[in-house]
Amino acid sequence: MTSQVASLQTASPDPAAQPEAQATHTGRDGKGILITESAMKQLGTLLPAQGAGKVLRVGVRSGGCSGMSYTMDFIDAAEIRGDDERYEYEPSGAPAFTVVSDPKSLLYIYGMQLDFSSALIGGGFNFTNPNASQTCGCGSSFAV
Repeated sequence: MTSQVASLQTASPDPAAQPEAQATHTGRDGKGILITESAMKQLGTLLPAQGAGKVLRVGVRSGGCSGMSYTMDFIDAAEIRGDDERYEYEPSGAPAFTVVSDPKSLLYIYGMQLDFSSALIGGGFNFTNPNASQTCGCGSSFAV
């Protein structure tokens, strides 16, 4: 069974509301989800706590206030499907890890940036999705 990684938030549509962190990491092949330094540090902390042989699955599912919701779960590497896209990330000072996503989800999240905030309000993993036409106030759903 997978476990939810953390609360998910979409970036505020008002750029003045919060400074935008710049993504500093992509997969080894230069593709994949863009990940900021703070998100890399958080993932580097969370992944070893999950145990050996885990990967991070990122995707979307139907539902939420705006029509689609983001998902992030640690799964066993044995659960990777044949059609999943795999991206290897190599954070400095931490072990490399794999992020997987199914092809349908990639249609909606390609080019997305993953950030992490430790703020008390609005903290957690934050998605900035260039494909989203609108986001919801709940912070975890979007529409395209």
